[in-house]
Amino acid sequence: MQIIDFGAERAEPISVYDALRATSVPIGDGSGEAHVYCVRFEPGGSIGEHPAGFGQLFLVVEGAGWVSGQDGRRVEVRAGQGAFFERGELHAKGSEAGMTAIMVQVFDLAPTPPRRA
Repeated sequence: MQIIDFGAERAEPISVYDALRATSVPIGDGSGEAHVYCVRFEPGGSIGEHPAGFGQLFLVVEGAGWVSGQDGRRVEVRAGQGAFFERGELHAKGSEAGMTAIMVQVFDLAPTPPRRA
């Protein structure tokens, strides 16, 4: 077992896609082009529109913010919610009040449909 520390003190600024007040901590990589990050947005932070290089799950674990997809329309998300972006989809994300999310990127990724009770 290995304990993983993805606290704010390990975060590095995101310097691409016109990112503003946003940091990330790499959490894992694997074979088959897979990456996992903890992404933090300070109040007013954002990552500008860009095409997803991977299928991406963006899972909010603290706070609230917004995500936008191909149509550019911002949709609010909060802790316990997330978004899926297809590889190649234009998207952006950010937060007015602050948000922490786990971002999982896999070259070919599809979300699992919710199970019915």
